[in-house]
Amino acid sequence: MSYKIKTAGPHTLLYVMAADAEYGPHLQKAISPLFTGVGPVEAAIALTRTLGDLEAKSALPDFVISLGSAGSRELTQTHIYQASHVSYRDMDASLLGFEKGTTPFLDLGAELELFPLLPDTQKATLSTGAKVISGSDYNSIDAQMVDMETFALKRTCQTFDLPLIALRGISDGAHDLTGLLSWTQYLHIIDEKLAVAVNQLEKTLKNNQL
Repeated sequence: MSYKIKTAGPHTLLYVMAADAEYGPHLQKAISPLFTGVGPVEAAIALTRTLGDLEAKSALPDFVISLGSAGSRELTQTHIYQASHVSYRDMDASLLGFEKGTTPFLDLGAELELFPLLPDTQKATLSTGAKVISGSDYNSIDAQMVDMETFALKRTCQTFDLPLIALRGISDGAHDLTGLLSWTQYLHIIDEKLAVAVNQLEKTLKNNQL
């Protein structure tokens, strides 16, 4: 499926999602996102290629908006949160003397700030990595929720000097994952709530309230 740039007042928006499973009937009525595939590598490849093509046409969007699910054992299941900060849990060069989570020789901290922040949307910190997190895996993660794409999307957006807004619905984490259904069972609820969040976001942008 091809993506479509959407407008909200004077602003242009590129919506990004990882997987079809998160794109239910409510979001289908609202947006036509770019699908990147699952994980940080696929996310970086797909978004970099797309933004590069748009830049060549002088058609970069004003905002990149990432939608999808996340895991958390402390946040409320099916609720929507905006990521305020994102970290990369797979990066660990501490044996070489670098702070865990920081990329060697790159002048960035272990946690990157996401902006702009939306009014009336709950905020949470986010950890990105290539492993699906469940159970005791959460013990080594200090972020409030986990996903597999946002850090890669943020770094790509930084390359093009674009803001990234990341909205996540909590799909799992209250109980250990035991298969695909453990992730997908609440996606229909998250789809409906994300569509409401998209509508609120676009109203905010139309009114220039960010």
